[in-house]
Amino acid sequence: MGAGGGAVMTLDVARIRKDFPILERTVHDGVPLVYLDSANTSQKPRQVLDAMADFYERHNANIHRATHQLGEEATQAYEDARARLAAFIGAAEPAEVVFAKNISEAINLVAYAMGNASAAGQSGRFALGPGDEIVISEMEHHSNIVPWQLLCQRTGATLRWFGVTADGRLDTSGIDGLITERTKLVAVAHQSNVLGTVNPIRALADRVHAAGALLLVDAAQSVPQMPVDVAALGADFLGFTAADYLSEVGRDAIAEHEHGLVTHALAALAGLDGLRILGPAEPVDRGAAVSFTVEGVHPHDVSQVLDARGIAVRAGHHCAWPLHRAMGVQASTRASFYLYNTHEEVDALAAGIAEAQRFFGTGER
Repeated sequence: MGAGGGAVMTLDVARIRKDFPILERTVHDGVPLVYLDSANTSQKPRQVLDAMADFYERHNANIHRATHQLGEEATQAYEDARARLAAFIGAAEPAEVVFAKNISEAINLVAYAMGNASAAGQSGRFALGPGDEIVISEMEHHSNIVPWQLLCQRTGATLRWFGVTADGRLDTSGIDGLITERTKLVAVAHQSNVLGTVNPIRALADRVHAAGALLLVDAAQSVPQMPVDVAALGADFLGFTAADYLSEVGRDAIAEHEHGLVTHALAALAGLDGLRILGPAEPVDRGAAVSFTVEGVHPHDVSQVLDARGIAVRAGHHCAWPLHRAMGVQASTRASFYLYNTHEEVDALAAGIAEAQRFFGTGER
């Protein structure tokens, strides 16, 4: 609700769904698709598919190399995209935006640069050596763990970890002992891809910068789903994806819609006996990814029963094994909601889980 009694923004989900051709298909000989795996791979709207086709059909050329018209068109499109992305996240200037194939590659690029600075014998904030430390958390995707493990092995630096509380929040109780004058970089997720937890990045940035360190934020799960201002966050590096389509729809409206979906989902799943939600059970400072376990049923079996009903979810440890270990489970099933999902699909998820419980003899008959 805005100041002065303004109306809550809503999405025309029926109209939005028409932008995503894949949502019109059926699976398993006619079962309507319910796609609840956007934290893994989100679907692409027609506008993105059309833009890609238009580029390859009409403008494809090497950027910043060719002097012919196609080369100039491709270069202009590339730099226009950089400018729009900078505005999308509140960057000070387009030159701050560096393109990579994905966020995993972008994180590795930062780690590679730090490793090169160290190998060249350079000093300063970017170089690492024995006695220096990098801090990450137990809730990170493997893409924000492995590069730092390898970098510490190469340089002799030490990798340290934030823990996770029992309710799936970042445990900052020992922050004074974790972030010290030895810290060179802190790398954390803005929003957990498993728990949906939204971390307190601004407060963390203040502590990191007071120690003279750098902050890298993995915003894969947050930027597409809520307004994010890189300057307001205080991030030195921010990894993120998509932009024009989301700007047109409105990220405030997307965030409001997803909040409604996850509020509905948490309540619906809490009503199922034997189901444990990993992470925050209330829709406060959390996004629209909900991971859970079902007593007596393996996560992959839950996923297969749901798939037979046309419901696509993810099962496993979601490239976040340390987090699952911290939560005391081997794996989980995850449903993740996005701007094109509906409340009816939330109900279909809950009904499908109940069916899995009945099928495996753990629920009511």
